[in-house]
Amino acid sequence: MIRRWWRAYRGLRLGTRLALGLGVLSLAVFAVVGTALTAYMRDYLERQLADQMKLVQAVQSKDAAAHGTVRRKPYYGWYTAVYDVSGGSADLRTPAEVPADSRALTDLARTTARAEEDLTRTVRIDGHGPYLLRACEVEPGVVLVSAAPMGDVEDTVDRLIAVQAVVFGLALLALVLFGRRMLRRGLKPLSDMAGTAHGIASHDLSESAARLPLRVDGRDGGREVAELRTAFNTMLEHIDASLAVRAESEQRLRRFVADASHELRTPLMSVRGYADLFRYAAANEPGERERHLARLRAEAARMGVLLDDLLLLARLDAAEVEAPLRWEEADLAELVRQAADAFRAGHPDHPLTVTAGPAAVKLRMDPQRIRQVLDNLLTNAAVHTPPGTKVSVTVSAADDSVTMAVADTGPGVPTADRERIFDRFYRVDKARSRDRGGSGLGLSVAGSLVRAHGGRISLGGEPGTTVFTVTLPAAAD
Repeated sequence: MIRRWWRAYRGLRLGTRLALGLGVLSLAVFAVVGTALTAYMRDYLERQLADQMKLVQAVQSKDAAAHGTVRRKPYYGWYTAVYDVSGGSADLRTPAEVPADSRALTDLARTTARAEEDLTRTVRIDGHGPYLLRACEVEPGVVLVSAAPMGDVEDTVDRLIAVQAVVFGLALLALVLFGRRMLRRGLKPLSDMAGTAHGIASHDLSESAARLPLRVDGRDGGREVAELRTAFNTMLEHIDASLAVRAESEQRLRRFVADASHELRTPLMSVRGYADLFRYAAANEPGERERHLARLRAEAARMGVLLDDLLLLARLDAAEVEAPLRWEEADLAELVRQAADAFRAGHPDHPLTVTAGPAAVKLRMDPQRIRQVLDNLLTNAAVHTPPGTKVSVTVSAADDSVTMAVADTGPGVPTADRERIFDRFYRVDKARSRDRGGSGLGLSVAGSLVRAHGGRISLGGEPGTTVFTVTLPAAAD
């Protein structure tokens, strides 16, 4: 039974459980207060009755001393007796007003004679109910005992208990009802949070662009609820941001797979086509066969470069324990001069200016990968600008970093494309041919390599210019 009640209690809502707990606590407080008040009232009424009996006995003692017994009639319902006490016996003097069962009066007389002081005792006399007995010594060996009924005291205490039960019951009922309403109002912010949580649970988070528009509003509930509300909304913001990142990541992954498939499909189709031509032209003159083989090698090399770039990006993204970098102490200024010489030889139609700053800029880096970054940036400047466009490379050193800037005076990068310029397979000119425009991985590879060195790369420049700025730490780990 108790276990079933406990399960039913645990199944109640928090507000109801708090209201019931408040009611039980209030009931315990009311019980303690009522018991203390009743005990105090009973003791007060008994003292009042005892004081009244003391005054009455002062008169009765004189009557008993003068006449041997009390001739003056006591109050209605009262009893008065005079005892001669000697040794262990107590003899009642007559006439006397005593009940049929007077043993309690006799016992109190014997006790008073031995105690030599006035005594008071509450007893229950058969057939008469509770009585308050008071005994005093009239003279040595003579004891006066008076008995006053306590019916009025008991009735007063019973009425007090009844009034307390009614008042405390009404107060308890009002406390539970109004407390339940106040608790429901106070817990409303928590109910709103629960409703928001249910709304989130019913929200489809599997969508690629899933967002959480639900938030908990309101100002009620106090500081603790406000802190919980703030933490709840902050958690939702984090979840929302994570979902946005996941959606963006999934979208980029799909775009990457589609672009990679498209990039690999073109050379594969070319290889298949030239392989078919080579099979049918196997008996033709050697010059034609060599031409087909050269095209096959070129397409295979193109696929090899694309796959190497993808593998490098994958290894950089995976943050492998053994990063694909070979660290050593090298001169950045010398790497810039080497890259500039190679650029002038391969792109004579683009004038190049180099401002290397200090004669030597020593850094801890992977020279081959930093040279790859330079080559990619310079090639990007040559491929995406018309012949005759000026290109410049500037190297400057600070206390804790080295900056390398590659700039050109070409048409520049549109504002709408600047945020995605370092995305993989992204091209500003979607119609650009792949033979001239590359695979769209150059800037992405450059950005990943710079970040792997602990640096950063950014795109700047005003309209009509393009400036790629690479910042590397002066002492990279």
